[in-house]
Amino acid sequence: MSRAQSSPAGADGQVVVVTGASGGVGRATARAFGARGAHVALIARGEEGLARAADDVRDAGGTALPLDVDVSDHTAVDAAAERIERELGPISVWVNVAFSTVFAPVNQVRAEEFRRATEVTYLGFVHGTLAALRHMEPRDEGTIVQVGSALAYRGIPLQAAYCAAKHAIQGFHESLRCELLHAKSGVSVTMVQLPGLNTPQFTWVKSRLPRNPRPVPPVYQPEVAARGVLYAADHPRRREYWVGGSTVGTLLGDKFAPGLLDRYLALTGFKGQQTDHERAPSQPDNLWKPADQQHDYGAHGEFDDEASERSYQLWASHHHGLLAALGTAAAAAAGAAAVARTVRH
Repeated sequence: MSRAQSSPAGADGQVVVVTGASGGVGRATARAFGARGAHVALIARGEEGLARAADDVRDAGGTALPLDVDVSDHTAVDAAAERIERELGPISVWVNVAFSTVFAPVNQVRAEEFRRATEVTYLGFVHGTLAALRHMEPRDEGTIVQVGSALAYRGIPLQAAYCAAKHAIQGFHESLRCELLHAKSGVSVTMVQLPGLNTPQFTWVKSRLPRNPRPVPPVYQPEVAARGVLYAADHPRRREYWVGGSTVGTLLGDKFAPGLLDRYLALTGFKGQQTDHERAPSQPDNLWKPADQQHDYGAHGEFDDEASERSYQLWASHHHGLLAALGTAAAAAAGAAAVARTVRH
């Protein structure tokens, strides 16, 4: 009996795959699905981080199957999907999260580093999506969630490799969604655009910045993102979801005043993405190999003191029907009051 099969069965039996599950948003998302009693397959590279993430899922009440896989290897991703179906059952939800990048000005990033970041961050999503489709389309059911970013629309300085890959994922997502709609497929794909998050990426990312990198404020905890991902998985008919007020502001600013945003980011984007602490040469670098091979970094990064655990925008996005009903009721009440005043006079 495998380690996954020896765990208690999930309450709902849903089989979920999460890539990049050893840390950050992937870790928080896997744990959240575990709390629902799901069977969660965790795909990542770092042995220690992956093992501890699997423990998190089991502790939350789910079943865990940790798989040491580099998502840039499509053969390995396909083999992982086959094993998941064999050991856990039909895949219901596939969540693509895994990424790697380089923090540096464009002229300081080597060609092979751009290639590696693209293979993990963009092609990793493609490989995961193709593996999911091979199993979901014959059954005509299933959901694929692409975890994106406000940077899927808006490029910022010092993150060209990441922004380019996220832009590519956005285009891939839109093309696939059109094809699934054309085929009237029972398979759904949606995308979740995230804000700056307190994750370990800023500890282990490859960086050539003089000071430690940091998320663009305001900063949210990865559990906020995980709630957005779970909601999207449950309601995948919407083409995409925005998480965080800063995401909304960034995307609207880029739509209506992109040139002004260029100049604003040129002034603020360098200092705003670095702390006051010099980066130590001994800090880990996960571009070519996992940083959590012998050390578990968990879901949170180093910015707990400023990271928010909630997003009012996310709540509003998930309750837009209720807000519309309340708005209608308020308008009706105002109208009735106006009629009453007219009658009195």
